[in-house]
Amino acid sequence: MTEKEKRDNQELYDGSFDEELENELIQAKDLCFEYNNTKPSDKDKREKLIKKILGKTGKNIVVESSFVCDYGYNISVGENFYMNHNCVILDCAKVEFGDNVFVAPNCGFYTAGHPIDVELRNKRLEYAKPIKVGNNVWIGGNVVVLPGVSIGYNVTIGAGSVVTKDIPSNSIAVGNPCRVIKNI
Repeated sequence: MTEKEKRDNQELYDGSFDEELENELIQAKDLCFEYNNTKPSDKDKREKLIKKILGKTGKNIVVESSFVCDYGYNISVGENFYMNHNCVILDCAKVEFGDNVFVAPNCGFYTAGHPIDVELRNKRLEYAKPIKVGNNVWIGGNVVVLPGVSIGYNVTIGAGSVVTKDIPSNSIAVGNPCRVIKNI
């Protein structure tokens, strides 16, 4: 089994010296570099680049610079999507955003994780678990979403939150760790 197949099966894998994964990382990072260095006024070029970077997009999307991801092809965004400046998506696994999702500045979506066991971690092993964000979600500034988390529909995540567990639909959640403070 290849390291990419292990990754996609949510098993421990070593992506640090895998030629296929390294080439895919470099390709995505080159595209992100080009995107981030394209003038905001060059909307046509920016739209073409972001659609080339991301795996699936709706028609009405805005991704502000700077934006960085690992592979790009594991990211899908729905209609009416807005991501503000300085966001990072480590998309070793799927990252899915529904329709009408708004992401504030400086947010991170991290599907990558590392073993707690020191010996395994020092072997450069890692794992990847998907992240899913439902429709009609607002994610405040400086939010971090960790591997394996699902955020339901009609949710607001307060600024500065660290989302470590699933957040149910129709709720407001805040804090570190992020927790529901109100059902709506």
